[in-house]
Order: sequence, then structure tokens, then C-alpha cells
Amino acid sequence: MQSTLKTLSIGLAMTGSLFIGNVATADDDGKKLYNAKLCMTCHGVEGKAPTIPQYPKIAGQSEVYLLQQMKDIREGKRANGMSAAMKALTTNVKDAEFEAIAKWLASLKSNAASPGKPIGGGE
Repeated sequence: MQSTLKTLSIGLAMTGSLFIGNVATADDDGKKLYNAKLCMTCHGVEGKAPTIPQYPKIAGQSEVYLLQQMKDIREGKRANGMSAAMKALTTNVKDAEFEAIAKWLASLKSNAASPGKPIGGGE
């Protein structure tokens, strides 16, 4: 009986540590995927400094919004603006990868100005 409880305790501890490890690396996975899928090529290192003004700043955007936009571009439901350039890069991206990228981007602070307060602190 005591041996069974000890084995069960060890098993639960190991399972818990695996779960905690996965949670701790979720943001890292999103960042790694963002780079691996070449998102930074257009949107900048952390989605804050696009390479040209036509590309949006995506850091700090809603996770739900980002995920839907990525899926819509991949599936051809969105074809406006500069999305044609992005479509080719999204064809082999899985939904789970989009989810990790969107979660990471949503967790970042954006460079957007607060309402009524322009970037740069001018009044």
C-alpha cells in the first residue's frame, strides 16, 4: 500500500512538472515560431517595427483578432492590402502554430499611441 502511494505521488509530481514546463515555454514557442515562419521579415523582430509602413504593427493586438487574420489570409478569405505577400508564407503553417504565435504577440506591449497621446510624448 505504501509503495503504491509513493509511486502515485512520484507519478503525479512528474506529470505536474511536465504540465508546468509546457506552460512556461508557451511564449517561447510562439516567439520561436514567429521567427521560424519568417514573420519578422515584414512585421519586425517583435511585431513592433514593420519593414515598410504598409505592414501593420501586430504586437499587443488581440489574440483572437490575430489568429483570425492569419487563418483568413492563409485560406484566401482576406486578400486586401499586403495580405497577398503573406499568403505564400502561411500555406504550411498549422493552426496550433498560428495559435502560439498569436498568443505570444498578444502578450507583448505595443508601440501604439494611447488615445489622445501621440508616440513621442508630444501634446
